Amino acid sequence: MSTEPVPLQRPTPPYWDAAVTALSTADPVMEGLIARWPGERLALRSDPFQTLSRAIVGQQISVKAAQTIWDRFSRAARTMTPDRVSRMRFSTLTAAGLSGRKAEYLRDLAVHFRNGHIVPDRWPMLDDEAVIDELVAVRGIGRWTAEMFLMFNLMRPDVLPLDDVGLQKAISLHYNDGVRVDRSQAAALGARWQPWRTVASWYLWRSLDPQPVEY
Repeated sequence: MSTEPVPLQRPTPPYWDAAVTALSTADPVMEGLIARWPGERLALRSDPFQTLSRAIVGQQISVKAAQTIWDRFSRAARTMTPDRVSRMRFSTLTAAGLSGRKAEYLRDLAVHFRNGHIVPDRWPMLDDEAVIDELVAVRGIGRWTAEMFLMFNLMRPDVLPLDDVGLQKAISLHYNDGVRVDRSQAAALGARWQPWRTVASWYLWRSLDPQPVEY
């Protein structure tokens, strides 16, 4: 009998196969992107606190850089919980590679969770914009970070993060011969992917980086 550990299966969106079929049928470019990564899909990586923390760490930096800093941060924390992070020294956070501002944001987020000012159990019952409104009230969380949470933790199917630089780059590359698209152009292109814009965004990100985007 084998004694090798069985890899844990992370939850994936139940709508993924239907979305892939619909996108491939409606959009030849998306069909080609999807075909490059058969069987791959977004998967739930962590709890709400860690997902939001990862998104804060990843603000305005590359996927690779974000992962490097996160690894240092998580080693320093040892236990990635709101209680632990809220009590970490500022110098410990910045020594992990976090900017001073991100270190402040992470501690503030941890305090919100620890004190019960953030209640994740409510969010599955709210629509996308209501969740975004609640999250952006927290210091350091803007619309982009809230959208990452909707996509990677709540797994909402139709999120298009128009302010994401990587997404803009991928849309320009695959749909506009590399010429930069602005926010309104990206939104217009994204209309063809409704109601599966989360899935389309994931494949567009995947086309730019060998490491899948995860939070």
